[in-house]
Order: sequence, then structure tokens, then C-alpha cells
Amino acid sequence: MIPTSVMLAVGLCGACTQAAPVPKSTKGSSTFPKSATKSSTTTSTSVIPDGSQTSTLSSPLPVPATLEPFSGTPVADEGTWRSAGRLVGGKSAVYETTLVPPGGTQPAGIAWMDTHRLFARLYSGSKSPGGGPYIYSAPIQPAEAASLVAAFNGGFTMNLAGGGYFTEGRLIDPLVTGAASFVIYSNGNVDIGAWGSTVAMTPNVISVRQNLTLLVDAGQSTPKAADPDWLAWGDTCGATSCAASVPSVEYQWRSAVGVTADGALVYVIGAALDPLQLAQLLVRAGVVRGMELDINPSWTVLVTYEPTTVGGIAEASNGSKLLSSTVQGPWTFFEPRWDRDFVTMSVRPGSSS
Repeated sequence: MIPTSVMLAVGLCGACTQAAPVPKSTKGSSTFPKSATKSSTTTSTSVIPDGSQTSTLSSPLPVPATLEPFSGTPVADEGTWRSAGRLVGGKSAVYETTLVPPGGTQPAGIAWMDTHRLFARLYSGSKSPGGGPYIYSAPIQPAEAASLVAAFNGGFTMNLAGGGYFTEGRLIDPLVTGAASFVIYSNGNVDIGAWGSTVAMTPNVISVRQNLTLLVDAGQSTPKAADPDWLAWGDTCGATSCAASVPSVEYQWRSAVGVTADGALVYVIGAALDPLQLAQLLVRAGVVRGMELDINPSWTVLVTYEPTTVGGIAEASNGSKLLSSTVQGPWTFFEPRWDRDFVTMSVRPGSSS
């Protein structure tokens, strides 16, 4: 039964799109959501993102093709993918590369994640979104660390996100129609889109993290991404510090996430990006719908973990940053003090690590 408080919260949210009752949250454990444990060894090569696919997606997605650099004089290895993180069923589930964006001077990091081999989970923080306690919150526990492959930052604090937050059967902040939404389903699949059109509430939705509006839609940068009012994409601080005396800068640490046509998840991060460059990097990596996540040097990071033994525990000592210059690192998500939301990508049940 859905708690009365949740039903009232959702019912009072005039901006939410509710197509079905909110699902009850999964109890805390290292087990995969029950709807995803129904067995099979399907060899499907396309993700059904709405959670209706309950069997293990055992066939890996095709390895991403080399990305064409924007510049005629590319940096060494620019656009060439390298494997990262623990193997899943003997194969890489994460690939990383760098690209210098149009007009840029520094390489941005790009990570491609195989959602046939990995499932997503939203971890919630005491500051972002607040309103805890939560079942899944920093630090990542050993039971979850045994299958952890990658983790990356979430979005803005909710007073700045321009959207809402739903997880663990609770509506923390009202979901906003049209807001860019990172959606996780009960089988661990993910999708990204504008709330109320591309994505909406269904019985299979277990988490929704909204942040501003879409950067990429239909495989192209949105008009908003090119808006000269770059502060519409968040108030920045200095390029290396968020001290109060440091002025805002347009070319700032920014991160974003998107989905490709075949369902892969792509994450982008860079030290000196404006919103349009962020969108252009997503598009070059094959993203069809994408959104900005957090910005500024103190909050942006993606880490992959590669324990030395099969089924080993991910921890700070075996983690690697996508970009070595990020302030946060492999330790971040294992620290109780970390008060921001983040996303983990872990080995799907049935796919041996």
C-alpha cells in the first residue's frame, strides 16, 4: 500500500504527470529490484527503458565508434575510446575518451556506459535533495560496492534545479512539467527527457531527478543551449574556486548526461565549458536527449572502479577519475560527509563481474 503522505504529496503536485500510482520503494539491500530478477538470458540489443523489460539484458551494446575531433589538429588519442572500470562478463561496460569542444582549449571527458550490462541507482544527499533519511545515501556500503562500476554527480540543489525529485516511493519536491528529467526504472534502466512528454510517471518509475531543461533533444542542441544568457544554466563561481570574492565565469566546470538511440548512457565533464559546448559534446557522442547536471569545481566528477579480483569491493584505492583534474575523486562517494545526490552504475544480476 502506498503511504497516505505520498499519495497526498503526488496528488497535490499540479505540475506532476501521474499516469499510475507511485510504486512502493524497495527495501534497502544489495539485491536488485524484484521486477528485474525474473530470469532469462535474453539477447536483446535494445533497451526497453520504461521498466517493462524484466529479464537480464545479457548482450552488450556495440562498442562506441571513434569520435571525430572538432578541430583539424586533434590532441593525441582524442576521440579514441579506452576501457575503464571492472569487466562485466569478461567485457568492458564503460569506455572513456576526451574531446576538445568547438572553440575550446581544454579536453573534456566523455564516458559511455553500457546499460545492457549496468543498472542505475540514485543516491540522495542530506543537502541535495534533503528531506532524508534515505535507504541509499553516501557512503556506498560494501554490499553495493561489490558490484559498483561507476558513479557520477547529480544536479543542482533543489532550490536552483527548476524541477523536482522523486525516489524511494517519496515525492521530495514536486515534479515539473517540461523539466529535463533523469528517470530510473524498477529494472535499473534509465531514460532522459522532458517530463510529461518523453518521460512520465508509470508504475515502473522508482527515481526521477530533474534539473533545468534539456540541453539536447532529437539529437540536436536545443535553442536554449545557445542562449547568450548563460546564467540560465546556473550561477557559476570562479574557474578554480567558489570563494565569495571570485567572479562568475561563463566557461566553467560543467557536467551533463544523455542517452543514445540504442540506450547507452553518456556522461560529459569539462573544466572550461559553456552550455552550448556541453551540448555539442553530447551530440558528438551520439546523444539523442541530454541534460546538464551539476556545475562548478567542487561538485562535478565521474569515477570508475576496478577491483583487482572478480567480485571485489570497489573503494577509493581502486577508483579512477574520468578527468584527473577534478576536485572530487574516487573517495567522494564513500564519505559520510558527502551531502549531494549522485548516481551509481553497477553490474546487472546475471552478468558476472
